[in-house]
Amino acid sequence: MKTFNIAIVGLGNIGLEVYKNLIKNKKNIYDKTGFKINILNVSAKNYKKKRGLRIPRSKWIQNPLLLPKIKNLDIIVELVGGSEGIAKKLVFSALKHGKHVVTANKALIAKYGDQLSILAEKKSVNLLFEASVGGGIPIIQSIKQGLIANKIKHVYGILNGTTNFILTEMERTGASFREVLKIAQNKGYAEANPYADISGYDVASKISILSSICFGCKIINSKFLVEGISNIDLLDIKCAKNLGYKIKLLAISEIINNKIKQRVHPAFIPLNLDIANINGVTNAVVVDGDPIGRTIYEGAGAGKGPTSSSIISDIASIMVGNDDFSFGLSPSAKKTYKLFNFKNHVSKYYLRFLVYDKPGVLSAITSNLAKNKISVQNLVQEPDKNQLSNVMIVTHKAKEENVQKSINFLSKNKKIFKKIVLIRVRDESKL
Repeated sequence: MKTFNIAIVGLGNIGLEVYKNLIKNKKNIYDKTGFKINILNVSAKNYKKKRGLRIPRSKWIQNPLLLPKIKNLDIIVELVGGSEGIAKKLVFSALKHGKHVVTANKALIAKYGDQLSILAEKKSVNLLFEASVGGGIPIIQSIKQGLIANKIKHVYGILNGTTNFILTEMERTGASFREVLKIAQNKGYAEANPYADISGYDVASKISILSSICFGCKIINSKFLVEGISNIDLLDIKCAKNLGYKIKLLAISEIINNKIKQRVHPAFIPLNLDIANINGVTNAVVVDGDPIGRTIYEGAGAGKGPTSSSIISDIASIMVGNDDFSFGLSPSAKKTYKLFNFKNHVSKYYLRFLVYDKPGVLSAITSNLAKNKISVQNLVQEPDKNQLSNVMIVTHKAKEENVQKSINFLSKNKKIFKKIVLIRVRDESKL
C-alpha cells in the first residue's frame, strides 16, 4: 500500500482549503484510489500568520526551494502564483528532481508550459494544472480524456468570474463599472489590484492553455488580441439589451486555414443563447469536436472550494496513474501553428461615439465609415450631458482592418470625439 507524500507551497485561501480537504477527505480518497495521502511538508511566506488552524511545526519548511531535494516527497503543490520568482524556480526544480507537480498557476503554465511539459516527460513525472482554467470545472481532463477521440477546431467561453460578475451586476442594478468593481472587491471576487482580470490578461493565459490542449499545438501566449471590460459603460449594456444582446467577456480560439485565431475581447451575444445567460461568477466553456459535436461545461470559475477540488483531483490522478501527458499528448508531437492575422477578421461591430453635440457630426461618422467600406445596420442617437451626445451604431459585417482604420482617423479629431467604444458582435453561426 503506497503512501503519497505531499508538500503544499503557498497557504493563502486556496492552499489552506487544499490542506483542510486533504485531511478531511483522507479516507474517502483512500477508498476511491487505494492509496494513502500524507501531507509531509508545507511552506509559506509567513509562518507566524494566523490561519485559523493548527499546522504541526514539524511540517514547516521555511525555504520551499529545499523541497525538491527531499527524497521521500512525491508531489509538490505550487500555489504561490506568478510566472516568475519562487513559483518558476520551484516548479522547474521539482520536475528536475523527479517530483510530480500540481499547480493552479495559469500565468506560469501559459508562459513556460511547453518547457515544463518536456521536462516532466523526460523525468517520467506528471505536471498537472486543472485548476488553472475554469476553477472547479474539470475542463482540462474532459478535453484530454473525455474527448480524446475528437478533433477539436473551436473552443470559446466565459473564463473569468470577476468580469462576468461585474457585467452581470451592472445590468441587474444599473450601477456603474467603478461601483460594481468595488462591490466585487468587497465580496472577494476581485483583487485589490484587479488589473489582470478587467484587462483580459487573466483570460488570455487561460485561452492560451486551452488552445494548446484542444489543438495539440505549442502554446501561443503573445501577439494576439486581448481587450478587457474597463471601457464599457452602463449605456453600452443598456443599448445591447435594447438590440437583443448581452455583453460578455469571451475567450475564443479556433483553427482557420491551418492558423490559430485566438483572442480575448468583450462581445455582443444574442439574448436567447445559453452562453448569454451565464451570470455572476460562473464560468462556461463550449467545445466543438468531431464526432461528438458541441459540449458545454458550466460551473464555479473561482473560489477556494472549486479550485481546491480541481487541485485534489489532479493529486488523485497522479496517485492512480491515469494521466501521462500535461497537454494530452507527447510534447514532441505538438504542432507549431502561426497566428491568424486579426486584421482579416470579419464581423458586425457595435460602435459608440461620445461626441460634442455639433452640426455635421453624424455626417462625419457615416461618411468615414462608408469610405472604409462599413455600412450601418442600426443607428441610435442619445443626448448625454454637458453638450455631449452618444451615437450608437451596429454595422453590417465589416473587416477589422477597415473598422480600426476608421476609428483611428475619427479619434484624432478631439474637437468632436471625446470617446469611442468598439465591441464586436459575435458571429451567431459559431454560437
